[in-house]
Amino acid sequence: MSTIDFEKFSKYSKPGPRYTSYPTALEFDDGFTYDNYLKYLENGTEKLSLYVHLPFCRSACYFCGCNVVFTSKEEKLSQYIEYLKKEIDILAQHLDTSREVIQFHFGGGTPTFYKAFELDEIVSYIKTKFPNWSSNAEISVEIDPRFFNEDQMKVFAKHGFNRISFGVQDFDPKVQQEIHRIQPFETTKAAVDLARRYGIGSINVDLIYGLPYQTFESFQSTLEQAFSLEPDRLAVFNYAHVPWMKKTMRKFDETTLPTPDVKLKIFRYTIDFFENNGYKMVGMDHFAKPEDELFAAIEKGELHRNFQGYTTKGGANLIGIGLTSIGEGSRYYAQNTKDMKVYEAAIDAGKLPFERGVELSDDDYLRKAVIMELMANFAIDIKRVENEHGIDFKTYFSDALRDLEEFVKADLVEITDEKITVSTTGTLLIRNIAMPFDAYMHQYSGNKKSFSKTV
Repeated sequence: MSTIDFEKFSKYSKPGPRYTSYPTALEFDDGFTYDNYLKYLENGTEKLSLYVHLPFCRSACYFCGCNVVFTSKEEKLSQYIEYLKKEIDILAQHLDTSREVIQFHFGGGTPTFYKAFELDEIVSYIKTKFPNWSSNAEISVEIDPRFFNEDQMKVFAKHGFNRISFGVQDFDPKVQQEIHRIQPFETTKAAVDLARRYGIGSINVDLIYGLPYQTFESFQSTLEQAFSLEPDRLAVFNYAHVPWMKKTMRKFDETTLPTPDVKLKIFRYTIDFFENNGYKMVGMDHFAKPEDELFAAIEKGELHRNFQGYTTKGGANLIGIGLTSIGEGSRYYAQNTKDMKVYEAAIDAGKLPFERGVELSDDDYLRKAVIMELMANFAIDIKRVENEHGIDFKTYFSDALRDLEEFVKADLVEITDEKITVSTTGTLLIRNIAMPFDAYMHQYSGNKKSFSKTV
């Protein structure tokens, strides 16, 4: 760790995408029409990945960049369930619901803000409409440990959930107070223990570095406490400070945010800490035990990145259900509206609540493959890309290769005729290294308010 000059390294801190999609959501527009979307749904034959967005939270966590609805009204929650059911009915008119479901994910908001019987109602209804579930389907949910009880856990066990992700962010009391999320370690441990008692075999913990009042020393303590929970996976995200998009982030005094060189130091230490304790790094922000299925996928070159992070369920058609959900096919992305009144009005009119999306050109399709391989495996198999897409790599990507030269000179990237490989240190800058392959980045070069900082 001491060999890195973090202050010098921090010069790479600039706005850039996280590449949960390519093209990124900034390229979604209404040029991709409702009819385009229906055509893809009706003609799709791939296996299915279902994402259901439950947007409600009781109060705001100030760091959060998600699309959430704050409420304490029970009728709002139950009304949303009725609209979800209607949306699922409309979906069933436009796609073959007998296609095999290989992945299901409850996201939010706070899914466990819903009572156990309501969660049971939603999953049961989906299973009546999509009856063909793979025996090894990945069935997962994001949980806020402050809202989690045994009745909810019984519902998850009944429906075969096998992966639970717990939001933690940071265990330091001062940081928790500043981000408006008081969550003692004991609360998180009780939630994890409950999931273990019911046989959940894959437990993930989410942490965020770069939050107000975090220090190198305080985050070391958070890592040790997270490790004591013995999670199977961890996601350690770089806080995306986008106050022009999220008003709650304006509450932070920006002078209390760690500087880029401190953030780099924190993340470098995080990598060393987990690798010294039996975990391995997966992609740019995940860690897992070596026996995890993610590593078998890396060996086969089948690790996939989408809006839920890293997954082995590549090639599935992701169907987004609910407010603001994003769906993904091999050649398109489609996003539902973020406005509840518009959402309800569309469904009342018998239409899906689709708002915008993008259809991938051949160039998009190729660049998506390259960028996602880089984000997942920290390497690009040049020959495989050439064979699969019928191109001469070095000619097609001559501009990108030129832009990568500065990383080559800094020993962060190695380029041969066969492969592009990112060094261990270079993984800290994987977003920067992927950006030369992004055909849209040039139009944002002067706009500092497009993306969060890469470092």
